Amino acid sequence: MRSIHIKASREYDVLVERGLLDRAGELLKEVGTPGMAAIVSDDTVYALYGERTVKALEKAGYRVHSFTFPAGEGSKNLSTYADVLHFLGEHRFSRSDVVVALGGGVVGDLAGFAAATYQRGMGFAQIPTTLLAAVDSSVGGKTAVDLPTGKNQAGSFYQPCIVICDPNTLETLPEEQYRCGCAEIIKYSMLGNAAFFEELYKTPVREQYEHVIEVCVQMKRDIVGADEYDLGRRRTLNLGHTFGHAVEQCSGFTLLHGECVAIGMAVITRAALKKGFCAKETLDAVEECLHDGESHTAARVVARGEHGLARLLDILHRYGLPTETGYKLDKLYEAELVDKKISGGKMHLIVPEKIGQVRMETIPVEALRDWMQDGGIR
Repeated sequence: MRSIHIKASREYDVLVERGLLDRAGELLKEVGTPGMAAIVSDDTVYALYGERTVKALEKAGYRVHSFTFPAGEGSKNLSTYADVLHFLGEHRFSRSDVVVALGGGVVGDLAGFAAATYQRGMGFAQIPTTLLAAVDSSVGGKTAVDLPTGKNQAGSFYQPCIVICDPNTLETLPEEQYRCGCAEIIKYSMLGNAAFFEELYKTPVREQYEHVIEVCVQMKRDIVGADEYDLGRRRTLNLGHTFGHAVEQCSGFTLLHGECVAIGMAVITRAALKKGFCAKETLDAVEECLHDGESHTAARVVARGEHGLARLLDILHRYGLPTETGYKLDKLYEAELVDKKISGGKMHLIVPEKIGQVRMETIPVEALRDWMQDGGIR
């Protein structure tokens, strides 16, 4: 079993091994006293893994109640959040009981926020069943729901007591959900692990699930350990998310989160190329294409197999992820203005310099329009 220890306001382990779902009860029992457990899940995941999770928890002595909601980001709202709280109250859950998030990022965000606020905080465990949740959202303690004005605008930092990751659950992932997880994985490789980027280039993620999950969680462990409350280094995890969240908002959450992150990474990469933040070899490759009479877009550079930041766009394409959006500049800019990352009229942009290296640029909010234009938004 792979075990990654997270040091935060609440310390816990992320456990990764095939078959762990059927041991969820005994593993949870090791970090808490068996009482009542509330499984919170979406209807898709619960149909696949709900019964097995109930049995595993009951076997360890938990009295289990289940709450399900329609799958999708559209359910991550105040109405569903209130429904979860009413459910907990109706079944007389107490602070010593536990909420078990069984599902992907939406489930974890919603269940975690309910656990954080019901009776001012109760037990919380994560059982991620999507690739995106396994490598990213189940770790680190960010919980939230969306408001009509924007994504994740009501939430809290609330660490789980354990994360139980069974890669066997990833075998039932729809292809689009697999791709979404790959977007977050590629993001991690860009933050400070060029060797990992090369591994992703050579070997598909689905052929190395355990290794990929471990690498990403270890990276997040180090980041969260240094900056749990998102005041500095943790902001680097927003690579691709600034513009990606605007795209997600404009789509009415019909586009998946990972797809939007991919678009966001492509936009900020094009802007980095245009503004000269990239490595010299990338600029040389662009100039070569210009001399050959080709388009100077990064995508054309990629097609020629050049090195540097342009390879980020290449790997996104390889994993079937989008790099363009049809939404217009004005609409995306308006969506950016309600981004929770804006503080004091400024935005912290995470800008890639080369594979495995990013920098933080603090810009006035008004400058976002210029960055978006340089990123190919019209």
